[in-house]
Amino acid sequence: QVTLVESGGGLAQAGGSLRLSCAASGGTFSDYAMGWFRQAPGKEREFVAAISKSGGSTYLADSVKGRFTISRDNAKNTVYLQMDSLKPQDTAVYYCAAKRATFYSSTYLFLLPAQYGNWGQGTQVTASS
Repeated sequence: QVTLVESGGGLAQAGGSLRLSCAASGGTFSDYAMGWFRQAPGKEREFVAAISKSGGSTYLADSVKGRFTISRDNAKNTVYLQMDSLKPQDTAVYYCAAKRATFYSSTYLFLLPAQYGNWGQGTQVTASS
């Protein structure tokens, strides 16, 4: 069972940037596909980005494509979400999630919250207009 801790959230101006990090411990990080989700007040949790266990495949939600980048460093047991050109509608609590993918191909991606068994505590991101 992997434990996830997010960091890097905060307040940014619209058009600005933030970089979220998610540090994993307690498992073999390279066995896990990773994802980022977000939840705004009064809304359901939504998919933001996913990366395969090898890092060879990534997928971004249409709402963030071209502005956000997901990456991982398996040597550091960390996944990142680089957020550029922030918009007020990006304001939400951002959650890191891990899906054990031992028996999946190295490029397999998981896009649904229900597919993930491990979650971080979340980090607040606020983009002010």
